[in-house]
Amino acid sequence: MEPLFSNFCSLKGRDIWVVGGAGYLGQATVRLLVAAGANVLCADLDARAAEFIESARLSSQVSPATLDVRNEAAIKEFVENSIQQRGVPTGLVNLTYASTARKLEELTGAEFDEVNHGGLTATFLLARTVGKEMARLGRGSIVLFSSMYGSVSPDPALYEAPMNKNPIEYGVGKAGIIQMTRYLAVHWGRQNVRCNCVSPGPFPNPTVKQQYPEFIDRLAAKVPLGRVGQSSEAAGPVLFLLSEASSYITGHNLPVDGGWTSW
Repeated sequence: MEPLFSNFCSLKGRDIWVVGGAGYLGQATVRLLVAAGANVLCADLDARAAEFIESARLSSQVSPATLDVRNEAAIKEFVENSIQQRGVPTGLVNLTYASTARKLEELTGAEFDEVNHGGLTATFLLARTVGKEMARLGRGSIVLFSSMYGSVSPDPALYEAPMNKNPIEYGVGKAGIIQMTRYLAVHWGRQNVRCNCVSPGPFPNPTVKQQYPEFIDRLAAKVPLGRVGQSSEAAGPVLFLLSEASSYITGHNLPVDGGWTSW
């Protein structure tokens, strides 16, 4: 049984596209997928993917790409070109998001719409474009990223100045991704395309950790496990949802939040 168990989360020979792969959680995800044997296409804004791959010395295992998911035409071109070069992927991970630093009272309607285009509409367009190709072949796994703030509201007491409370438009968009996950899972279920999402938090990046230690302490005190998350801890669930270990799981929102949403 040991060989079977050891191969259960293997992605050997599988082609996985990670969009937003040069970000804090994206980098950890790309590294773990490579370690699991996947061929990875890492896409991000501008030259971020190429810079990450070079600095991480992953150029022999990961291919870089530039993509702005806010641009519908760019999504179409990216998918068509990538399929022509690599074929239809067996897995798609989307970590992109959009947000403002606006307070509720200051947020304009135009800003609200712009953020939800970048976070929600763009996610839909990317998932639909790739998912249709997966469904045509009768296989595939899509992993979207929501957030703990797609399920619960931020506690204002945690966000003492100079920190700003997590903005409303971010949470609204992330809540929409949870529902989108369920819809796509049902829509493509008979074509053997699975769709799940991960809801991480709190995962403050290294800069926030360094500059605002008191804020990190307040976050940690709210988490049942008593600490904030490390980027590698968000990557593991992605690997699980892409692999055969989760072959009978679809339409699921997986909280990766140290128990935050259990209160």
